[in-house]
Amino acid sequence: MTKDYYKILGVDKNASREDIKRAYKRLAKKFHPDLNKDPDAAEKFKEINEAAAVLGDDTKRAHYDQYGTAEFPQGFQRGGGFDFRGFDFGSDFDFGDIFDSFFGGGSFGHFGGRRRGPKRGSDIRYDLEVTLEDAVKGTTEHIIVPRMATCPKCGGTGAKSKDAIVTCPVCHGSGRVTRTQRTPFGLFQTTTVCSRCGGTGQYISDPCPVCHGSGRVEEEKRIKVTVPPGVDNGTTLRISGGGEAGERGARPGDLFIVVHVKPHKVFERRDNDLYVEVPISFVTASLGGTIEVPIVGGKAKLKIPAGTQSNTLFKMKGKGVPYLNSSRVGDQFVKVVVHTPTNLNSSQKKALKDLAEKLGTKISPKKSFFDRVIEKFS
Repeated sequence: MTKDYYKILGVDKNASREDIKRAYKRLAKKFHPDLNKDPDAAEKFKEINEAAAVLGDDTKRAHYDQYGTAEFPQGFQRGGGFDFRGFDFGSDFDFGDIFDSFFGGGSFGHFGGRRRGPKRGSDIRYDLEVTLEDAVKGTTEHIIVPRMATCPKCGGTGAKSKDAIVTCPVCHGSGRVTRTQRTPFGLFQTTTVCSRCGGTGQYISDPCPVCHGSGRVEEEKRIKVTVPPGVDNGTTLRISGGGEAGERGARPGDLFIVVHVKPHKVFERRDNDLYVEVPISFVTASLGGTIEVPIVGGKAKLKIPAGTQSNTLFKMKGKGVPYLNSSRVGDQFVKVVVHTPTNLNSSQKKALKDLAEKLGTKISPKKSFFDRVIEKFS
């Protein structure tokens, strides 16, 4: 009697590959003999394998849809199927993975998967230290990066000549090796990457004398790095293709520049704003005036109003750090600290005393909260 494979998996005849995969995953986990102790579970599990083997292969599925039967691949004999008893199915086991391994991952019916191509080159990290001035204005740096580069002698092939690249004699160009093992439940096939060619399907009979068959050589590469205005600690710049060369012509990796901004002796940076402390004289604080203050790359004028108190904070708009890849610019904040004169001569001291007498209490500091409390209760 012909089995209804669609009914066994619980899918309709228009089910997609993903529908079949999901159904197999759900049912296989439910009926696996190591997980289900029902006496009928083993037989049900074999039916699920058998159904998935047919519906998972486009050719066999079409034949089954037309004739109601299918020719089963080795290892999936009718009434048999693969038996997984004795395998460790922990809580993190994914039946979707075992499904992909039997049905070729991206395409059904191709046991052993795809041949491995040359591997992409590795990425490289380089730590670059810049000054605050460079971070604000931007700069260009030239760095030396040690890396693996494409061999100039063989062009990355690893072979002395084109004729030295031949088909692997072990896997015959497939990049995979299949082994068949007879078990009490039938024939069991395993497919692994060919150890002779590493899955490439090709073998170098006469290696390049410079790179000895690797296709790559060590070099120290001088690379130009453009640091844009606005970078900060941790800003990462990517140079595409600046990493190590790939295997045998594969694309290279990338170079990632991680920026570190040196601490500054004058300025303190907070995001895109700058802070600086500037001393002013007692006279300027009292009468007002204009002072020069440092900014990144030069100086600027700042107007001080009369009666300015020590530690007053002034904002200079647009004198801070640019925002990265933007037209916006942060601000600079200037904290003025009134400088008390020292080492006064006798005439200077007399002049200050005369001023104090004329101003009376105006020159004295305001009474503190503690002083006012004492006066109230005295």
